Amino acid sequence: MEVDPEVSTRARSALGHAEYAPLLITGDGLAGHPDGARYDRLIATCAVTELPYTWVEQTRPGGIILATASGWLHSSELARLTVGEDGTARGPLLDGHVSFMIARPQLPPPLGLLPDIDDGEERTTLLYADALDDWSTRFVAQLAAPHEQRLTLDPDGRMEHLLIDVAAGAWAAVVQDGETGTVRRGGPTRLWDDVEETITRWRGDGAPGLDQFEVTVTPEGQTVAWSRV
Repeated sequence: MEVDPEVSTRARSALGHAEYAPLLITGDGLAGHPDGARYDRLIATCAVTELPYTWVEQTRPGGIILATASGWLHSSELARLTVGEDGTARGPLLDGHVSFMIARPQLPPPLGLLPDIDDGEERTTLLYADALDDWSTRFVAQLAAPHEQRLTLDPDGRMEHLLIDVAAGAWAAVVQDGETGTVRRGGPTRLWDDVEETITRWRGDGAPGLDQFEVTVTPEGQTVAWSRV
């Protein structure tokens, strides 16, 4: 399946030249293809911020779903889920820093006009401002605040890390000055508080690698959890 008609046409031509003639469908891959279900294997070559339950429904019990779990902070990992008899899909992240572009319907919204980061509640933070430069730490942060986006600013020669949740109208600006970290925040939710708490808990559990994480998908949604080391 391919959502872009032009890409689908090029794929059909390339496969034909290689003497392959698979069934090609132009459409939204997140909806799957119910007419051919159920499948033994489902492989996604785009990343998803939340794995659609339609994929689980269209995969037979014992079947495998291979997809890249990602987020708007752009840390991602390949997940291998097995569908159970109860209609739940569960499986580990495989590790390896696997990355694909996020499926178009799950892309983040435009940032729009940036907030006035000088006007906000301020406090110290125990989490260094550059913590999110680390791939695994950033993945954990996505679990805490899945709708946040990140950019860096350098207004006065001092690097600031800005997190924004466009839909919620919330933001947090984090800067490190020597041994002290400071966060300024605004809006109805406290982005950095959630991120700080979740990363601290993950580190307290031994900072397990992403291959120690498990993804579960049910009709109610997706959960991701790690095991202590």
